[in-house]
Amino acid sequence: MKRVVVTGLGAITPIGNDVATLWDSLIKGKCGIGPITKFDASEFKVSLAAEVKDFDASLYMDKSEIKKSDLFSQYAIAAASQAVTDSGIENNISPERFGVYFGSGIGGIATFSSEVEKLLTKGNRKVSPHFIPMMISNMAAGNIAIKFNAQGPCLPVVTACATGTNSIGEAFRAIKFGYADAIITGGSEASILPAGVVGFDNMLALNTSDNPKEASIPFDKRRSGFVMGEGAGALILEEYEHAVRRGAKIYAEIKGYGCTCDAHHITAPNPEAIGASKAILGAIIEANMQDEESIYINAHGTSTPLNDVSETKAIKKALGDKAYKVLVSSTKSMTGHMLGAAGAVEAIASILAIKEGVIPPTIGLVEQDPECDLDYVANNAREKDVALALSISLGFGGHNACLAFTRI
Repeated sequence: MKRVVVTGLGAITPIGNDVATLWDSLIKGKCGIGPITKFDASEFKVSLAAEVKDFDASLYMDKSEIKKSDLFSQYAIAAASQAVTDSGIENNISPERFGVYFGSGIGGIATFSSEVEKLLTKGNRKVSPHFIPMMISNMAAGNIAIKFNAQGPCLPVVTACATGTNSIGEAFRAIKFGYADAIITGGSEASILPAGVVGFDNMLALNTSDNPKEASIPFDKRRSGFVMGEGAGALILEEYEHAVRRGAKIYAEIKGYGCTCDAHHITAPNPEAIGASKAILGAIIEANMQDEESIYINAHGTSTPLNDVSETKAIKKALGDKAYKVLVSSTKSMTGHMLGAAGAVEAIASILAIKEGVIPPTIGLVEQDPECDLDYVANNAREKDVALALSISLGFGGHNACLAFTRI
């Protein structure tokens, strides 16, 4: 079996449109949440979101490509382009050994909404011939493969909020077992629009506060729902010897991946956290973690009443007494919940925490829930050398996924 390393990173997020800005914002505890500007939300109960700011698709695509692509694909191509440039992989790999594993939880919902509105108000002749290829969730992966001539395995993953993490984990397995030498992987989402917001709000999943500092507050007993985010995260995973031969810089090694399903409920987590704990433990076992290793966990940490308690239970079940010695934080306190992109951006945060020796905080954590009794690195980043970083994602449908990263 092959070793797999990370050689490139890219990000479009509510707190920065490149990895350097994202990381600087994370360690400074910058909040990316604010009033919704993408549409008039004055009649909605929800007034806040974590929007991407000042995104310029023309930096990564020509005008004709932009016109024919949904925003979720544009975010994906931008993040992937950054990661490819960062890695130097382009023109240094055989196309048939170069893959793309890139997903989206929802896909082109903006295109779906606008084209259905055209159909209902203007008639069928006004519907774009690009409606379907713009909307379908595989098009982020497809467009990335076209742009970078990646002729190897190309798969989109759709596992709701676990999408980004599952995409990276499945890409890891593909390289580990020899099916590719390098893969562009990650997740993307762009669903801050009326249909997306009202859909989540009517199921009582979203926070309705009008105070950005009290909206996404994971592990705080005042929490009442998540804040919608958007953007994309991209990683280049590469077979270790291939990376060494071409002199690539290496951020970290990915050594473990756990993947389970609760098989319990379409939205609620299993209250006993059985599946989630097994996903975490699976990643730890595959990574061959030693007891003395220090650990950072980038939690799913959505700021919902059920998730944060259940996830805390999962961590304690997986780690036992050691859970009280690990550092845990939720970067969703700053980025909001980026849905299908969340796991990829949080993997980047986990990797940089190892590389830089700094743990990003959980901001807004003032009144810690007694049922959430771990060290969540409240409000301020903490310097700490850790040997292992775990990134956890938990999605609607009971999807549980966990990645394990180590220093090389």
